[in-house]
Amino acid sequence: MSDQPKTPPLSYTGSGVDYGSLDPAKLLAQRAATSTASALARFGLAEVPGSRGESAYVWEEPDAYRAFVIEGLGTKNLVADAMRPITGKTYYDAVARDTVAMIANDVIVVGAEPQVVTAYWAVGDSAWFDDGARTADLVRGWTDACVECGATWGGGETPALAGIIAPGTIDLGGACIGTVRPKERLVLGDRLAPGDAIVLVASSGIHANGLTLARTLAERLPWGYATDVGDGTRYGDALLVPTHLYPSLVRDVFAAGIDVHYLANVTGHGWRKLMRARRALRYVLHAVPPPAPLFRFLLEQAGLDAAEAYATFNMGAGFAIYVPAPQAPRVVEIAAAHGLAAWNAGRVEAGPREVVIEPLGIRYAGDTLALRS
Repeated sequence: MSDQPKTPPLSYTGSGVDYGSLDPAKLLAQRAATSTASALARFGLAEVPGSRGESAYVWEEPDAYRAFVIEGLGTKNLVADAMRPITGKTYYDAVARDTVAMIANDVIVVGAEPQVVTAYWAVGDSAWFDDGARTADLVRGWTDACVECGATWGGGETPALAGIIAPGTIDLGGACIGTVRPKERLVLGDRLAPGDAIVLVASSGIHANGLTLARTLAERLPWGYATDVGDGTRYGDALLVPTHLYPSLVRDVFAAGIDVHYLANVTGHGWRKLMRARRALRYVLHAVPPPAPLFRFLLEQAGLDAAEAYATFNMGAGFAIYVPAPQAPRVVEIAAAHGLAAWNAGRVEAGPREVVIEPLGIRYAGDTLALRS
């Protein structure tokens, strides 16, 4: 009996997303953008330099700080398109929520309240909107997500980009302006200190990161997106669980008088995002959330090792809140009141900038997250 050749393991880079190419371009743009900051002086305003390279850009106005984010869904809607023939559902209410979450969950990391959200829905052909059920689900999901965030939907743009976007396809994105008031609520990591606790807040699933790899895996599965992930759930349905919205949680953490030292939205780059602050500190995790069936399925079927998985997916932790250690239990309680599991999972230590996941023996050096110039 001859040995069957093994299917090579998947990776995010091999699936077409290489941060080694993306991140240098981001840094190049960041340095060039910094040279334009003086233009704010014409309005009597000034940028907050420490926000460069954060998830949200911040400038100071007389009454408050303002924060701005532009974000996109990525390719998750392609999973929705593939699942519709299987289940008959459009899933566009869910992916609309995912898109708003990608935007709003980024603006809150600096302590901002989402104020106005705008939409950018670019299609390969204008006939995309002729599907009334799909369009209605998209509009409803976007509206509901804005309401949950406490933000006004201020409009948007719907270009038809034949030749750039494939026919029958939509690229979902948008932007948000947030307000940091009072100004003392601004969070940029300057108060991070050894001894701080790292509270991880549960994700709902894959959220909207790592979908390129997840879609590549679907091509390998005999039943594709209809494959059972091990708990009776179709692979496609597990991928399309809507992203948690964290603005109301963060709002209540501040309202409780918690001394928030940093916030991180665990998205692209996975758990490496836990060291996004511009500080020479170690972020040591002594606990990890139990991986959901979807993540166990991804690791097994894609042949991923833990280091690759935690550098790609959120692996059950969608958001991180850094606070003085005595206040960590209160953050966990507030999360529970929002129906969110949370774990006092780690600590900040003096040392070189790195993330260490002790239970898994994983270490990410500082130079593996190059998002700031």
